[in-house]
Amino acid sequence: MTHAAPNENFRGKYVLHSGREEIESAEKALLAAIERQRYDRSSLFAIRLALEEALTNAFKHGNKGDPTKAVHLNCDVQPDVVTIDVRDEGSGFDPDAVPDPTESENLEIPSGRGLTLMRAYMTEVLILPPGNRVQMKYMRPV
Repeated sequence: MTHAAPNENFRGKYVLHSGREEIESAEKALLAAIERQRYDRSSLFAIRLALEEALTNAFKHGNKGDPTKAVHLNCDVQPDVVTIDVRDEGSGFDPDAVPDPTESENLEIPSGRGLTLMRAYMTEVLILPPGNRVQMKYMRPV
């Protein structure tokens, strides 16, 4: 892990297991780097929420709770863009097969909201084949 002084770019690379402490440590480092770049509170909220959803999905759905599998988190914080890459060790999924949770027939389905939230809060969300890797970008509002 690298640390950046105020207004310097930050790059973090983490291999996370299901331990809450290491997940919180990685999140804390990333959010601190974003704060040092002077992103506003709504930006911090958006990025934190999308990161939480991506990590939760990776552990729960991707790795299916298997404690022998890790989640790989890479992040890059620059003055105008935050890039987050989350990869699990699962077999992947087809994002087009996830029902839209905002449609009336899907309101009672308990899954699918995380991907919708990530897409709502981040500037760009890509699910890379085979579906076990999410790349997200947040562009600082002008």
